[in-house]
Amino acid sequence: MFKLSEIKELIKLLDQTSSVHELEIESEGMKLAIRKPDRSEAVEAHVVPATPYPYPFTHAPQPPALQQTSGQAAPVPAAPQQETLAAPAEGTLHKIVSPMVGTFYTSASPDLPSFVSAGDRVTEKSTVCIIEAMKLMNELEAEVRGEIVSVLAENGQLVEYGQPLFLVKPES
Repeated sequence: MFKLSEIKELIKLLDQTSSVHELEIESEGMKLAIRKPDRSEAVEAHVVPATPYPYPFTHAPQPPALQQTSGQAAPVPAAPQQETLAAPAEGTLHKIVSPMVGTFYTSASPDLPSFVSAGDRVTEKSTVCIIEAMKLMNELEAEVRGEIVSVLAENGQLVEYGQPLFLVKPES
């Protein structure tokens, strides 16, 4: 299994070298591929499990295609249906963003209710979702006290580092 810190270090090393443009590593049934982009391309990194990972879900959701080729736009998956309340101006809202690339889950198990929904009140320590990365379930906390205004990701959706997941109206 690859640790996030190890992947970050590999990306940094690849970025600093001028002669290596692509790196593939296979270990413990996982394959990590990192390719240094040309100046006209976006960064591309993939971690693919050798077999589907059933826990805690009965089936693994299929992520949207992330391939991007030089000069061509990548296919864009259909926009998720968002759960939203009537909200104040977006500039006054706090964004809870994904701290890593992974799969977004609204609950700890498919048969359990979502951690939060639009309209729910949260504290700084309230768990709002789980991000699964490399078979590790990472609970994400709200970081702020307030009211969930919008859930921006769909259950089972692949999310990117820094992608907004929730909008929260902070308490004054």
